[in-house]
Amino acid sequence: MYPSVRDDMLGVFESPLAGLRHLGLDAIELEIDRDLRVVGLDGGERVDLGTDSARRDYGTVLAENNIRVAGLLTMCDFSAADPESNVAWMARAVEIAADLGADNVRVDTAMTEEQCHSFGYRVDVFVRDLGEVIGRTPGIPVALGMENHGFQGNNLAFLLNIIQDIDSERIGVTLDTGNFYWRGYPLSEVYGILKILVPYAKHTHLKNINYPEAMRETTRDSGYEYMRYVSALEDGDIDHAVVVGLLRQAGYAGDLCIENESLENFATTADKIAVLERDAAHVKGVLA
Repeated sequence: MYPSVRDDMLGVFESPLAGLRHLGLDAIELEIDRDLRVVGLDGGERVDLGTDSARRDYGTVLAENNIRVAGLLTMCDFSAADPESNVAWMARAVEIAADLGADNVRVDTAMTEEQCHSFGYRVDVFVRDLGEVIGRTPGIPVALGMENHGFQGNNLAFLLNIIQDIDSERIGVTLDTGNFYWRGYPLSEVYGILKILVPYAKHTHLKNINYPEAMRETTRDSGYEYMRYVSALEDGDIDHAVVVGLLRQAGYAGDLCIENESLENFATTADKIAVLERDAAHVKGVLA
């Protein structure tokens, strides 16, 4: 396992490369948009990776700076647009991930219409579309990691049904360590859910929440006062040493990706950078 960080977290630095150097990290998760653009590593405009030459140039910058792409992050609402558009874009993201040396693509499981449809219908949509993405990218060693995200994605049965129905080694989860807690599950139950899912982990997002002690083993409303209690990794209730232990036992060898959503609670750039420094040190310490 190795530490990484979401590109979105590095916006407080002069550039993503400057942020990686400052934090002593050499792996980044890149968000790719519908136009196949990713962040400019030097802090400039977003870069279109739709052509072979653009991907080669981007790969050269990565190699020259000894940076690897831990994964590509996609945001696709599978209840919106038409299935063909979504599948074609996701398949293209898989191909680009492979060209950049990434072994996974993060899949968003939240849907704008998720509470308008039955459980079975929602599972069928993901099985159909993700199964088609896998079918269109045969022989490419890039996994699809469904993040436990939002109301629907933080449902264990939802994730497991999709994994079992598609039945491919390339389908699994982007295991977000804080999102089940965000969903309202008691802390001990969060560990129980993570224990079930770690064998399917393809990628991770690390975040944490620091609820008052009396609330930690209670069932709460989804997202209960999240921005009040979201915290730096080492300050929250979830023990990432325990989580890493579960991942290690399951044979996971991928990245531990820092995703600290408490940054907006800090007023100054210096304060935000200090929190990220602590996060990076925390992940390195847990791995050690």
